[in-house]
Order: sequence, then C-alpha cells, then structure tokens
Amino acid sequence: MTNIPFIYQYEEKENERAAAGYSTFGYLITRIEETLYDQYGVFYELYASDDPNTEYWELLVEDVRSGSLEPEHVAYIFEKLEKKTFAYDEDEKEPDYTVHKSIRNSVYAYPEKGVAFARIPYFQDGSIMSFDCLFAVNDEKMRAFLEGVRPRLWEKSKRKVTVFTDGDGGTSREQEAIVREVQRSQVIMNPLLKKEIYRSIDQFFHSDKSFYQTYDIPYKRGILLYGPPGNGKTTLVKSIAGSIDAPVAYWQITEFTSSETIEEVFQAARRLAPAVLVIEDIDSMPEDVRSFFLNTLDGATSKEGLFLIGTTNYPEEIDPGLMNRAGRFDRAYEIGLPDEELRLEYMKMRGFDIFLSEGEIKNAAKLTEGFSFAQLGELYVSSALQWHQEGNHHIETMVKDMTGEQRKSRQGSWMERNKVGFH
Repeated sequence: MTNIPFIYQYEEKENERAAAGYSTFGYLITRIEETLYDQYGVFYELYASDDPNTEYWELLVEDVRSGSLEPEHVAYIFEKLEKKTFAYDEDEKEPDYTVHKSIRNSVYAYPEKGVAFARIPYFQDGSIMSFDCLFAVNDEKMRAFLEGVRPRLWEKSKRKVTVFTDGDGGTSREQEAIVREVQRSQVIMNPLLKKEIYRSIDQFFHSDKSFYQTYDIPYKRGILLYGPPGNGKTTLVKSIAGSIDAPVAYWQITEFTSSETIEEVFQAARRLAPAVLVIEDIDSMPEDVRSFFLNTLDGATSKEGLFLIGTTNYPEEIDPGLMNRAGRFDRAYEIGLPDEELRLEYMKMRGFDIFLSEGEIKNAAKLTEGFSFAQLGELYVSSALQWHQEGNHHIETMVKDMTGEQRKSRQGSWMERNKVGFH
C-alpha cells in the first residue's frame, strides 16, 4: 500500500468528539473494521484478551522493526499523532539509533493469518495513553495465530535473555541481548561440582526426553546456588545461558513482588518451556508472599518444563521450606571462596602472566587466601593499571592493602569451606 489512510482525520470544529468516550471509541472501531474490510474483503471482529501475557505484540514489534513484509501497514489512526518512532538499538554489533514505523497510532494486519492489530491512542488528563486491540476474521484464525506464537517466541527467546522485574504496576518484561557470552571453560570451580551441575542441565535439555519417561521422573528440576558474593554464581548462570539450546529467563525479585507477580512470572516462564528460570537473590522474597511462592513451587504443573536456578548470598535467610520438602529445589550447591588451586587457575586465565612471572603468580595465589574471584579481578585491574603507567608492579603491597580493607568491612565470617548445609 502506498497511500495509507487515516482512521480519524482532524477537524477543529469537531474536536469535541475526540473526548466523547464511548462514542469516539465506537467510531474508531467501526472505521478500523471498515478499513480492514475495504482492504481485504472480509470482516474482522474485535477480540478481548483475559491473558496478561501479550507476547504476540512483541512479535509484531519485531516484524515491524526488522522490515518484514508479512505484517501490512493498513492505516494510521489519528492524523496529528506520530507515524514513526526511533530507538537506540543495543543488539547490533555497532549500537546506533534506528527509525521505524510506529506501532502506536497504527493498524497492522497479517492477511494470510486473518488477524489485525491496532494500538489506539486515547487522551486522559493531558497525557496520551494507548489501548491495544486485536482483530480476527473468525475464531479458527485467532486460535491458529495464537498457537503459532509460542514456537516462534521460543525460538526468538533463545537468542536473548528474558528479564522479569516486579514493579509497583506489576511485572515488566524485557528481552536483552547476550552481550558477552561466558564459555563453560571460563567457569572456575570444583571440577566434580562443575561436572555434576552441567550434567544435570544437559540431561534436562537433551532432545531425547526418554530418560524422564522411562523412569517416571517429572520433567522439572531445581538447584540452589549459595555462598558469598563474587565467587562465580552469576558467571556459572551466564555460562548456562550461553551454552544451552533453550530460552533463559531472569526474575528480579523486589519489594513489589506479590502473589500476582509470582503467578504472572511462572505463567510466562511456562510459555517458554523447556527453559531455565533464574531467580536471583531468592532470600529477598518479601515475607508476606513466601507461603504463596512455596505453594506455587508445589503446584503439579507450575514448574513443568522449567529448570529453576535460585541464587543467594545469604542462605541463612532463606525460608527452610525451600529445601526441606521434595519438589521445590532438588539440590543445593555451595559456591564458596576459591582455594589456592582455583585462585591460581583464575589468575592464569585472567592474564596475570602479562606482568607477572609464573613464580610470582603462584606466590600471589598463596598470598590471596580469603579472596573472592571478584576481588582477584580487582587485583588484576589495579596491577594492570600500575604496570601500564609505571612499567612495574607492587602486587604484594596491593594484596596487603586489599586484605586490610577486607578485614575492616567484614561484618562476619562465612561458613568454612566444605561445611555441609541444607539437609
């Protein structure tokens, strides 16, 4: 279409009609239906959704921004509102601004699928809001379209990380590109523990699900990673996200987490299944919804197809019910402070050999007892900066200074390595 019509043309003498409530809405819907009929020769009916998950809008946005020819731009709605929008695209190799057709104030149709979208602006208290409408030729077309959303969303979600964040208005959902993948070889931890965790992950996402069918094991798993901050829990999760052929979702628990957002997140996550759902800082779950969260985990289908990964820096603050009942989290793994062998492995991988000899690296690994991987990373940056600016290093002095700072800030000691918990 070259000449795209307007649904509502501005006429100053008639502008009172724009605030007339239902009459205006009815006028707009009628004009949208007439425009769709004029274009395609079939009647499109308006549908309402009782589903809080509206992934089909995400797919429309992706199609429009990518320049896909499948959705046809049928009409603009208001003559004097935007026709195009711009956004900063961080997913490209060289992030830059992109300009594309506006989703709001437009009518789009997938004629072969018999569905159409309209994001209708409305005016309230000096602000411009929007109302989403979905049209279809008949129930069969609507069902067929919705059934096709999930497999496409699953494929799309494998390329990005879905982030759920609980806010005062409910749960927001964003998809973020995996900017920097972490290879499994870059994860430094106890070899036996590392092998066990990855084996569990790989078995779950193996294309052949006969293992679960043969042994009558529910297709759901859950592990809890606990230990002091900065020792690789997040790195481990990132390596899992970048190495499995399935979607990965992160759930950011906040003070706004409620029974409604818990239910919403699990519903959305199940739509991505089989998938990984990472619940970071699970100890921060508000007390007034912990029982509801536990009941959700106990649900027969709440976790079907989901591999749950919970993380916490403060295991003593976690509700004991998470681990004291089967079917919630199957295993708990302590990701503790690295021993000398792991510190040495990290320092070699990180690149300390640029300014340290092999003997100096071994000595530094001994001196840094009690350091986390994050602190070793800070030591590397400080040493590299000094080496770059002065051509020498004083790593022993840096270690001594960091150890002193660590003692001052320490509020309590962590559990000793190999201490067993969560029985």
